[in-house]
Order: sequence, then C-alpha cells, then structure tokens
Amino acid sequence: MQRAALIADALAGLSGARKTLPCKWLYDAEGARLFEAITALPEYYPTRTETRILDEAGPAIARAIGPGAPVVEFGPGDGEKAVRLLRALDAPAAYLPVDIAPEWLDAAAARVSAALPGLRVHPVVADFSAAFDLAARMEGSAPALGFFPGSTIGNFEPPDAAAFLRRIRAGLGAGARLLLGADLVKDPAVLVPAYDDAAGVTAAFNLNLLARLNNEAGADFDLGAFRHRAVWNAAAERIEMHLVSLAAQSVRLAGRVFRFAPGETIHTENSHKYRPERLRALAAEAGWTVAAMWTDPEDLFSVWLLEI
Repeated sequence: MQRAALIADALAGLSGARKTLPCKWLYDAEGARLFEAITALPEYYPTRTETRILDEAGPAIARAIGPGAPVVEFGPGDGEKAVRLLRALDAPAAYLPVDIAPEWLDAAAARVSAALPGLRVHPVVADFSAAFDLAARMEGSAPALGFFPGSTIGNFEPPDAAAFLRRIRAGLGAGARLLLGADLVKDPAVLVPAYDDAAGVTAAFNLNLLARLNNEAGADFDLGAFRHRAVWNAAAERIEMHLVSLAAQSVRLAGRVFRFAPGETIHTENSHKYRPERLRALAAEAGWTVAAMWTDPEDLFSVWLLEI
C-alpha cells in the first residue's frame, strides 16, 4: 500500500509544471537515520533549542496538563523528545506515536518503552497529514494531550496547517490540549545553514528521496545528476529545499518518462517559519486558543500549549 501511494504521489508531483515530491516520503529507514544525524549538527539549532525549552518548561506543562493524560505524538522522530515530556508529566495514561514510516515508528516506540517500562505504548501507522481515526485507540479518562514538536507544522502550507490543526482538535476529543513546536522567523544567515550544512548531511537526506524512488518504485534517477539546494523565500517566510538537475536528462518511473532541463528543480520540502502573531492567528483559525508560550533567550524557537 505504501509503495502504491509513493508512486502515485511521485507521478502527480513530477507531472506538474513545477516538479514536486511530498516531503513525507523523505523518511524511509535511511532518511530517518540521516535526519537523526542532521539534528546533531552544529548548524541545526531547532532540535537542541526545542529540547532545552521542553526541559525548562516541563514542570509548568505538567501542572497545566494534570494527571492521567494519554499523549498522542504526531511524527515522533527518534522518540527522545517524547521521553523527556512523558517523564515530566504526572502519570500519563499511554503514549501513542503516529507516523507513516513503520521503521521510524518502531524505533521511537522502543525507545520510549525502554525509558518508561510501565507506560502503555501503542504505535499507530498512519499518515497524520490526512484524516485517520484516533478515538478507538485512546486510553484513560483524562483529556488527551497532542504533541507535535520539531516545527513539523512548518512543512504544511498555511491553509493545510490550519486544516491539520482542525482535524487533530476533533480527533483528540473534548478538553484536549496540544503542545506544538514552531520555528521562528530569524536571520537567513542562521536559517539557511541549518538546511544546507557544511558536512553535506542534509544534501544526502534530500537526495535519498531519489534513491528511495529507485529502490521502491523502480525509477532510474542518477543521483550524481542532481544537487541539493536550500533557499530562503522571504515573501513566504519559509526555507525551501530543492533538488537541482545538473544537465538535460530523462528519468523513467512507473512507465512514464520525465524530462528535466538544466537547472530545473524538484521542490521537496518547505519549512515555514512563524512570527508569534501569525501562529496565534493560525491557532485561532483552527479553533484553538493559546494557554501558554515558551521560547529561548535568543528567540530562535517556540513551544506553544494550545487548548480548546
């Protein structure tokens, strides 16, 4: 089923006037490994900054949430942030990580289970960017806490981000709260290197998407004929990741031929950065209100507690 969805998304994206590939397909097992390496790079400030905020705000978050909440994490990554949050909370009822990549999901669930052996952990394989059922998987009687760290909200276009926040508000149920990480607008001299590091790890991460299409969809991309590019789009206040064709070339995928001109790109990811007033407006549009917001001394990153 995943292979069919990958091929369908690739055919649709590469058929457009401007070629695109959905960023969710960046995260196969190798993509997950590379992204974990990215989070440790000196240029990549979001992970270490958000982790620091969560550690410092942990007691306040626990007081606001109260005891017995089931925690639903959308896109758990390596599970490390969940471990920190769950340790800070008062007797959480269960942990439900949700991700489209089973390899990453299993690793995150295993890490949380090892760190908190008495906690019930129920991985959910699902595309959280689309509608899926959560109600049947909930445990406990306390309102749920959604957890969406890493500024993954920035991967959505703003109307899609609002739609996502509305869906999870409905899915989490009455009285739910949401702990949301959002990267802040800042100097491009800080932003761009975070997505185009000197060691080339982000480039390998982006190019791995083409390797995945070769391996899983039978495509014949020449990875040496594409180059990673990260740019700051000031008008849209977002980082864009592209794969740039270095020459005129043709690529075959699922019986179709896609032609690339020199310099033509495949747009693989957006990472929108938020100003606080824009995030407040987005939350309100989706039916959430802001209960609290925390940031770091340099105003690099923000963590928001939203409530219904």
